[in-house]
Amino acid sequence: MFVGREYYLERLEALWRKSVASLVVISGRRRIGKSTLVEVFAESSKCSFIEIEGLAPDKYMTNEKQIENFCASLARATGSPEVKADSWPKAFDALNAALGGRDRKIVFLDEISWMGGYDTSFAAYLKNAWDMQFSRYPRVIFVLAGSVSAWIQENILQSKAFVGRISLDVTLPELPLSDCRAFWGRKAERTALREVIDVLSVTGGVPKYLQEIDPSLPADENVKRMCFTPEGYLFKDFNTIFGDVFGAAAAKRRILLALANGSASVSELAEKFEREPNGHLSEDLRDLTAAGFVASSAGKNPETGSDVREVRYRLRDNYTRFYLKFIAPKAEAIGEGLFRFTTLDRLPGWESIMGLQFENLVLNNLKKLCSLIGLDGRLVTSAAPYVRRPGKTTPGVQIDLLVQTPKSVYLVEIKRRARISSAIEDEVQEKVRRLRVPHGTSVRTVLVYDGTIAPEVEENGYFDYLVPVESFFN
Repeated sequence: MFVGREYYLERLEALWRKSVASLVVISGRRRIGKSTLVEVFAESSKCSFIEIEGLAPDKYMTNEKQIENFCASLARATGSPEVKADSWPKAFDALNAALGGRDRKIVFLDEISWMGGYDTSFAAYLKNAWDMQFSRYPRVIFVLAGSVSAWIQENILQSKAFVGRISLDVTLPELPLSDCRAFWGRKAERTALREVIDVLSVTGGVPKYLQEIDPSLPADENVKRMCFTPEGYLFKDFNTIFGDVFGAAAAKRRILLALANGSASVSELAEKFEREPNGHLSEDLRDLTAAGFVASSAGKNPETGSDVREVRYRLRDNYTRFYLKFIAPKAEAIGEGLFRFTTLDRLPGWESIMGLQFENLVLNNLKKLCSLIGLDGRLVTSAAPYVRRPGKTTPGVQIDLLVQTPKSVYLVEIKRRARISSAIEDEVQEKVRRLRVPHGTSVRTVLVYDGTIAPEVEENGYFDYLVPVESFFN
């Protein structure tokens, strides 16, 4: 299925209206649909399509093998004889020879970080080939994509060599919730929303994972089949995608394990690991963020309007948390076909982890939430979770999401619970009391919930906005 990417297709199609060649960079976690987006774009453009994918890394991989694969893939895509090249400049010469003619062409170098990761001069060779050869064809769109976003950032996006050359830079996000239900097809209307949310709490809005759903099965059976059987797609995929991006990387895996229980700052992680908050820890967090596993929540200090002093990091990928908390500890039993459970809510710690999973779904659909609370077209200066540690004279405060505009702050409480009582008002009121904002700033309260709220919550009128999860699917 291909749904929910219309905006990005429009941005790509607009490049055909230019009179010069275009260089496009597409990043995003593995399985997010980068290749599918480009392939659908090529199909809709009805043009020549040259697709070359880098070889996945392994201990026997070499630069020579990558060049050989490049030339063989080029020959298959163009129907031309295979060129034998012993360097990237010669391989790019072969590609240049295929770009002649008056017809429109899309050149797609997929998994560019794998392709160029065995030659430190690869990016320089590519830049020269673009300047001297590829950019001279006005009817060519050149797309670079990859899952190792840190490599793309360092070698392409932040490289001085490519400044001013990139026409479009896309970081492909998860699908919004409003598009995810399409994967249940005609059965969506007959499937309870709670079942849909239970599945999405495991998969997030990752298209490949959603394609693995059997809409005829209840949520418990879908999760059991995908996650808790030896052949289950999600039983195996974490080690595949993590290994493809980072290799062994024990330190990065340990960070993910620490964040699986909630957000943390660099100093809190360093304290947990009993190490100094040095550059290596920050670099690991940067790489995990670029790869889509982690999100940094900086935002503004509502008291001063300046950036918060301590950036916090959260595990933004729902599948990763589910794998680390529920699958990895039982991997041996699952692999032998011995792990059994009746329903999802019988898994130890299910409710507490699902609270974090639901919070992730909301935070990853921030644009939709802003429209639901009347902030469409309004200037939003900051939108991030907010934590202030307790001080000598001030109590601490932890807010699921704080959305700030020039004259107001929106304190958003995100709650997944079977029944939400009026006690939620006291919880939020205490957070409002502890939150300090400048004189003249209004504080508005928002409850985003999955579950049944007690009638008095609506009757009391404490919340400025009550947002049921159903609203995100409209």
